[in-house]
Amino acid sequence: MPALPAQSPPWIGISLGDPAGIGPEIVVKALAARPDLRVCVYGEPHVLEATAARLGLPAPAGDRVHPVSTPGAREIVVGRPSLASAQAQLASLQTATDAALAGRIAGLCTAPISKDWIARVGFEFPGHTEYLAHRAGVTEFAMMLAGPRLRTVLATTHVALRDVPRVLTAEDVARAAVLAARALVADFGIGRPRIAVAGLNPHAGEGGRFGDEEGRIVTPGIRAARRRLEQERNPAEISGPFPPDAVFRQASLGAFDAVVALYHDQGLIPIKLLHFDEGVNVTLGLPFVRTSPDHGTAYDIAGTGRANPSSFLAALDLAVRLTAQR
Repeated sequence: MPALPAQSPPWIGISLGDPAGIGPEIVVKALAARPDLRVCVYGEPHVLEATAARLGLPAPAGDRVHPVSTPGAREIVVGRPSLASAQAQLASLQTATDAALAGRIAGLCTAPISKDWIARVGFEFPGHTEYLAHRAGVTEFAMMLAGPRLRTVLATTHVALRDVPRVLTAEDVARAAVLAARALVADFGIGRPRIAVAGLNPHAGEGGRFGDEEGRIVTPGIRAARRRLEQERNPAEISGPFPPDAVFRQASLGAFDAVVALYHDQGLIPIKLLHFDEGVNVTLGLPFVRTSPDHGTAYDIAGTGRANPSSFLAALDLAVRLTAQR
């Protein structure tokens, strides 16, 4: 890719995800809707061409595709994941990540992978988030789910619900709150962000009647976050813990700019309820912007033309916005 003038819009990279899933379809549909966007797709060109032909849409131009070839790729069947499709999704992700770390792209928008199938070819991470943090060499990172009315940041991610009270720490709460504050100021351009921290228990514990985690873990985490942000001169306001059955509604109505959720479904259920087709996953703490749609490979509808590109379009548009802000 040639060097770009300083005033040019940044390039956004796209990893194609599992070619047996809906990744190629939502990518082709999104790029047809954004023909002037400076993007580079990392994946098998023939997959994009076949998908475009099936949909009756233009295939991405050659200068918008970085070929990533893998053995057996031409035998991949849409809707039927295999070791060949697993190798293809891993190669696409690795190549796109190399480009982001080398500065050839300013942001990365990832189409869905199958955590099951990619693990069968040596991928040792729970998902994109942990892989990208490892590759970037960062130890402080978090998952933000962003929609038009609500943003949530997770203090823990893929942890069984029964284990959350045992593994959750004050540092987890502080890290999520601090990363949220940094991102809201630097990437989202919010001058004085307001961040709420949800409680773990009903009524946020109600003074210890329904659990002691709020007093023992959550409140110390909030205090630690405030100290760190004060040292960084970050103007964000951190408050809580709030009853989790009400705080997400309050945030969606404008009372807060983000909510720190303490476990996976606590943060994802309200996002998917409000923004199922437009929610975006943003990885906080990376040296480059990374976004993705908030859905999976959807093998059951792959190849049918029914995949909705709205979430991927939202992820692509947000990647453009965040890279421009940076």
